[in-house]
Amino acid sequence: MDVKQLPTLAVLSDYVTVCELDGIKVVRVIHPKATATISLFGAHVLSFQPTGKKDTIWMSENADFGGSKAIRGGIPVCWPWFGKVAEPSHGFARTSEWTLNEHRENDEGVIISLTLQDSAETRAIWPHAFKAELLVEVTDTLDVKLVSTNTGDTPFQLGGALHTYLNIGDITTTTVSSLGNEYIEGGVRKPSAGNTTFDQEVDRIYPHADETVVVDDPALQRRLNVINGGNNGVVVWNPWKALSISMGDMADNSYETMVCVESAVHDRSVTLNAGETHTLSTKIVSC
Repeated sequence: MDVKQLPTLAVLSDYVTVCELDGIKVVRVIHPKATATISLFGAHVLSFQPTGKKDTIWMSENADFGGSKAIRGGIPVCWPWFGKVAEPSHGFARTSEWTLNEHRENDEGVIISLTLQDSAETRAIWPHAFKAELLVEVTDTLDVKLVSTNTGDTPFQLGGALHTYLNIGDITTTTVSSLGNEYIEGGVRKPSAGNTTFDQEVDRIYPHADETVVVDDPALQRRLNVINGGNNGVVVWNPWKALSISMGDMADNSYETMVCVESAVHDRSVTLNAGETHTLSTKIVSC
């Protein structure tokens, strides 16, 4: 994605503008340390490229930016649940319009704050009062925090994920490691050697992964460190060929250059009492 070519709607500062991308508004960051774009639709990080380095975030060439369905690629916000445990799948946050709350910048980088609060529409799906804030810090690394607050009077249970799609050179030579000794696949727990390579579809939850998960990408001659917090598992996903072909918003060969490494609360195991907060985070460091 060439973020510098997007039509500008408003200039907010030397480093931050609001731009138009097809049917959605995006916050564009062009800073000496890095460039990035974050969609107000879904509070969705669409791109992040440290200066002098390759893109770290993968975006589908067939992604739909019309503002009516979830965007394929980037970092979708799965909230207030993860997976198909309720409707809609992965929650409503990724298809909701968020508000640009604040932007701050200095010589080291930019912080963007987007917020989502309960409404009649959200309460019809999930009957709770809340405030969700996505904090995106763009420096020579990308640091994303999802802060959930119970603004009501009664407790609720919470799950979710920062569904990060990483840009890689070749899935067949990529290794994801520091994943712990066990994974869950199709609801079944299986032993793990702590790392995985790819020669077929992989869709796993690693409940004992290290705080820092390592993605070795020899095709692009780099290593990505994915540092997670507030999670109880790391989801690793690659759809492989058949599933890529079946999805209209992915090209047939999309699986070759992406892998998802997701900071997740995969089972709605976080309970927030009135006034309490929870922070789910992921940080991407390109080495």
